[in-house]
Amino acid sequence: MISDRTRTSLKKELRSNAVATIGVILLLSMIVMALFAPMLAPHDPTDQDSSRNHQPPVFFGGEEEETTRMIDGEIRTVTESNVGSMTHPLGTDSNGRDVLSRTIYGARTSILVAFSAMLVSLVVGTTVGMVSGYYGGNTDTVLMRFVDIVLAFPALLITLAMIGVFGSVNVDIPDPLVVSGLVSGRPTHLTVPITITLAISSVIWVWIARVARGEAIAAKNEEYVTAARTMGMSNWKIIWKHVLPNSITPILVLATIQVASIIIIESSLSFLGFSGTNLSWGYDIAAGRDYLGTSWWLSTVPGLFIVVTVVGINLLGDLLRDALDPGIQRGGL
Repeated sequence: MISDRTRTSLKKELRSNAVATIGVILLLSMIVMALFAPMLAPHDPTDQDSSRNHQPPVFFGGEEEETTRMIDGEIRTVTESNVGSMTHPLGTDSNGRDVLSRTIYGARTSILVAFSAMLVSLVVGTTVGMVSGYYGGNTDTVLMRFVDIVLAFPALLITLAMIGVFGSVNVDIPDPLVVSGLVSGRPTHLTVPITITLAISSVIWVWIARVARGEAIAAKNEEYVTAARTMGMSNWKIIWKHVLPNSITPILVLATIQVASIIIIESSLSFLGFSGTNLSWGYDIAAGRDYLGTSWWLSTVPGLFIVVTVVGINLLGDLLRDALDPGIQRGGL
């Protein structure tokens, strides 16, 4: 479905737009990190070590403090220097778990939910929008009024309501890198929060449907569509072969940008405790909020990863818009 002309435009824009290139690199780095988390994480993200809790990132800390330890069967007061080390380059949390490892694994949850929810939203929203715009009349009225109703409610409110109704449904998928024996000492399964994925999809697809409808209305009166009808081609075949390919550019641009919104929604739900897994960025931000005054890195590190991912996605969306939209004027205002 991607023509040679489109590929050429993408390559040209990527070479000429340094900011967009940075965005692509950032996003690809996050995706690679999520895919190869067992190989890249220096420790098991679930391992706890109470003797190393609240260890700061490397090059931070160094303050001496008194604490109690069990030594030779007796509780004694000892003086310790809480200094960061390369063993835990981004520090440890309140349970002594490695922050870098947890952040790398947290990327898996956020990115998996984001792309899964967007795929569902893209299929549903594009189908509804194409049907509504192409057929028009009562079909368009009924479908678009339903879309308006969904848009009237905040996305987070709808997702919370769905989670309350259906509960937290999660699926554990075996990690191929661990199960195959390539990596050991890491979690053997990846938890996929099904309820959150479907709940987010239920509010994102309406934006895709709106754009798809507008594109279908513009395309259905074009001469190539009229010629296809004259040749006896069915409506569904016209939509699939003519209307959709000529409408896909703005849909893909919107879908790319909406992935960033999904990551923020998923992190918000994880922050509230609805993630279904404790390996997510939002969960770690929530776990570290009680220690912001002393252990700032607990919430700051996963928060920075969210920012980097969202910025990368938005820059990629700008790249797609500039490369694929022939109406964009380059080189001036």
